[in-house]
Amino acid sequence: MRRRRAVILGAGGAVGAVAFMLGVGAFRTRNRPSRSEVLPVPIGQMTWTLTDHQGRLVRPSDWAGRPVMVFFGFTWCPDVCPTTLSDISLWLEELGADANRLIVALISVDPERDTPDVLADYVSNFDPRIMGLTGPADEVAQAAADFRATYRRVAKDAGDYTMDHTAGVFLFHPDGRLASIIDFHEDRRFAVPKIRRTLS
Repeated sequence: MRRRRAVILGAGGAVGAVAFMLGVGAFRTRNRPSRSEVLPVPIGQMTWTLTDHQGRLVRPSDWAGRPVMVFFGFTWCPDVCPTTLSDISLWLEELGADANRLIVALISVDPERDTPDVLADYVSNFDPRIMGLTGPADEVAQAAADFRATYRRVAKDAGDYTMDHTAGVFLFHPDGRLASIIDFHEDRRFAVPKIRRTLS
């Protein structure tokens, strides 16, 4: 079985202590960021507009009053993304009918390749309650900024590229407040209890 590895960002391996503990990836900074700079803003204060895998516009206001689970990734991701989406599918199954209350979204950090049609094909491999979101590069950047997620394009041979990105799963209460973050490295048995607390 392929060994799990988180794809995170950071200059010289420097990882902000708070960001590391939350599992949201590394934030490049000379000084330790304040709590407000590291934690995602409430859903109701986010300002992005993206398009889902069915071609519909989605805004943060559409999620008002619902618990939310968000993961950043991309369809060409070799391991972290399919592993996490498979885990999310299992968590949703374990939650039973309660999972229907959740908004669950994959936000692509590779809008150049991840069109709605490409995302539709990709998310069809996982639980049907998972939506794929993409959009113009500036809107993806705004979403990442609101969630305090990080990503960057990494060149490969022959003009190809991959994406480094935050690997945590963000959980929000129905009122839009951050509930928790499921770190890629943490024991998966803690994930469903975290999600259940988000639903309550």
